[in-house]
Amino acid sequence: MTAAQFPLRITAAWLREQYAAWKLTPRDVVAEICRRARADRDMNIWIVPPEPEALEPYLKRLDTLDQSAPLWGIPFAIKDNIDLANVPTTAGCPEYAYTPDVHASVVERLVEAGAIPLGKTNLDQFATGLVGTRSPYGETHNALKPALISGGSSSGSAVAVARGHAAFALGTDTAGSGRVPAALNGLIGLKPSLGAWPTRGVVPACRSLDCVTAFAHELDDAMLVDRVVRGPDGSDPWSRTIVQRSPELPRRILLPAGDWPFFGPYASQYEAAWRQAEKKAAQLGIEVRTIDYALFAEAAAVLYDGPWVAERWAALGAFVETHPGVTFPVTEQVLRSGSGDRHDAAAVFTAIHRIQALKLEAAKLLEHAVLLLPTAGGTWSRDEVRNDPIRTNSDMGRCTNHCNLLDLCAVAIPAGEAAQDVPFGITLFAVSGEEGMLAKLADRWADHEEKSQRSAIGLSDELQTMTQVAVCGLHMRGFPLERQMKDHGAAFVREEKTASKYKLFKLPTSPAKPGLIKQEIGGSAIELEIWEMPLDTFGRFAALIPAPLGIGKIELADGTEVPGFVCEGYASASAEDVTVAGSWRNV
Repeated sequence: MTAAQFPLRITAAWLREQYAAWKLTPRDVVAEICRRARADRDMNIWIVPPEPEALEPYLKRLDTLDQSAPLWGIPFAIKDNIDLANVPTTAGCPEYAYTPDVHASVVERLVEAGAIPLGKTNLDQFATGLVGTRSPYGETHNALKPALISGGSSSGSAVAVARGHAAFALGTDTAGSGRVPAALNGLIGLKPSLGAWPTRGVVPACRSLDCVTAFAHELDDAMLVDRVVRGPDGSDPWSRTIVQRSPELPRRILLPAGDWPFFGPYASQYEAAWRQAEKKAAQLGIEVRTIDYALFAEAAAVLYDGPWVAERWAALGAFVETHPGVTFPVTEQVLRSGSGDRHDAAAVFTAIHRIQALKLEAAKLLEHAVLLLPTAGGTWSRDEVRNDPIRTNSDMGRCTNHCNLLDLCAVAIPAGEAAQDVPFGITLFAVSGEEGMLAKLADRWADHEEKSQRSAIGLSDELQTMTQVAVCGLHMRGFPLERQMKDHGAAFVREEKTASKYKLFKLPTSPAKPGLIKQEIGGSAIELEIWEMPLDTFGRFAALIPAPLGIGKIELADGTEVPGFVCEGYASASAEDVTVAGSWRNV
């Protein structure tokens, strides 16, 4: 395969196909990546770029590793505040550099799974910034429009993926650094639940809030990384076991009420893109509610106006004090805002107690729900950030700073363009442990986006391959016929209720089955489950259903209709009315 045939978007799935067909080897891939890194040298993406000689030990190791390993031969980039054994970690400051003997926990787990660590990427110094311009190694250029910022602090990691230098990349995220660069470069950015990925071997920015993150072109790749690196590390006091709930779509999508404060040279275009995103959210078949954003705004303000800036100073203040003049001036200004007696012990506890109260409010609001926001309310040119570094950087965090303080997980996803070569992105937020729900919603968003694009250019909707099926009895989760659903390729989506127009009957069969019958007058809301089933198996499934049951349209509480199990009216004469139970689970 020639360089011209090698795609810009490198994904794990594509690489596995090439390896399996013997069209490429990992050495071929590494050679092309090294060529690309050299060609893009002036974009200031790498601090330690990929070099064939340095990567040879990892390539040789693949010969001893089973090719079925989850990440066999998949190349990834590492933000240079995350340790890669025997390679200097600078955190964007040459005088701070040290050379670790061992990998960071996340890097070690990825390498064990067969991934190839390519090198170390540029960042806003000490991971302090959301713009990608605060580095003595140069300002990292935006992957699509070099005059614009790349986003920070994980600037090099995002641009490395966007420019085809890696299949995925590790970043970190304290205030939004794993999400803003994703949005500005048209990528997926996964920020896991706090503590779900170990941070041993990561230079601290704000130790109690730091997360390692992943950038990728495909959500599947980011979730694959999550599966490989998730889990506590016995030597990391901040890592923890996060119980993940079974993946299902949210019952509600929450949008901020009122007008959002957009900014920058593309402010009007960003606002138009956001309005389109709001419309699209309403077309996903999920209830949409608007909420008061005040509690999230309050939490966001605490991150830099409250005592957590002192935690940054606690981590790096000694270095700044003993190495005068080596820290980027704007970075030192931010770090020093946490020094002195501005934030005394009483202020710390006052802030902790307030954040704990806000966490509780957020958790109640986000029960079975996802918050949807613009990932960023705009962008800036690199010149604009240079001329006004504090205000422009602060603007970039308006939609992100609340996340870790409120113990949320998040995924940033592309949502079209604000202007040509100016990506627009949204972020989905959920409570800790709900990465699966975010992935489900992100998949639905992407499917809708693809269908819309096909419709816009006049193509038939070939993507309509699934149908929803409402089940109210033995086919629900945990009941004997759940296996029948799965055998036909169905997947659980969410719990629901019918409109208040139904009666539920216990049919005299063995075993007893539910009969759901719509009423002309009266009736109640009955709990049921929504599943999705491939259309090509739906007919075979429906043919298995015995009379008096069948498939018909069921009206849900929100007024929409979906195919589902219904019962012919005559069956009620010999059946027990169990409507009062409200659900077959209570019968």
